[in-house]
Amino acid sequence: MSDIFKIYQPQENKLPVIADLPHSGMFVPSDISAQFIEEHLQSLPNTDWYLDKLYDFLPSLGVTVIQATHSRYVVDLNRQIKEPTFGSFWTSVIPEKTAFNRDIYQQKPNNEQIQQRIKKYYTSYHECLRALVEQKLEEFGKVYLLDLHSFFGPITADVCLGNVNNQSCSESLIRVVENNFARHGYQVVRNQIFNGGYITRHYSQIPNVETLQIEVRYHVYLQEDQLDLPKPPSWDIPQFHGTKIKFYDVFSQIIAELFK
Repeated sequence: MSDIFKIYQPQENKLPVIADLPHSGMFVPSDISAQFIEEHLQSLPNTDWYLDKLYDFLPSLGVTVIQATHSRYVVDLNRQIKEPTFGSFWTSVIPEKTAFNRDIYQQKPNNEQIQQRIKKYYTSYHECLRALVEQKLEEFGKVYLLDLHSFFGPITADVCLGNVNNQSCSESLIRVVENNFARHGYQVVRNQIFNGGYITRHYSQIPNVETLQIEVRYHVYLQEDQLDLPKPPSWDIPQFHGTKIKFYDVFSQIIAELFK
């Protein structure tokens, strides 16, 4: 796979809405995978499993989508570049261990390899995302950026909306999203643990850009008994397809209310 990210543009009814999926990719290039411990190469824990498939209807609603194809273990696009660039799963651009504090590498990357990764995978993604935001701003004067993720613990709500404790988007945006998930039977919370990562915080600093992180619990769309296996869970299951139908309705109504 050569594409570092993919962009899906609406064919018609283009709106000032961008959705980004920074953690749903599962590709690890061979030069990097050779450094991994085999079990982590197989399972890639903490991936936002299959959100590209779950949300593939978004362009039909007028939403522009950018999706990273590479694993978050290659580089984490939702982290700020700061020292140490290689270190904690929660703060470094390139994590040394998983979220469960288990080693990822049998051979750690050197500084040159780390900088090459940042330039190739991180910088290019954010340059493109920034360009999409600026293009929409020029065309519409305002942009909504939806940062899409999924999670497994430590909370049990179905959906967590994060707007940096009411700093990254208006009350009207988060309320519309919250109400439409709740209307479809989902338990929704705000800013509990997941209150917005680097993307939500960084891009909301651009004037006239509102950002909202949307975290969906794995159990909403994946089969629970597959989540602890040492391999990715299955997506082609009734639960996944049923959730996708409901999400299409959720986002159709969100769009309708935002642009009525």
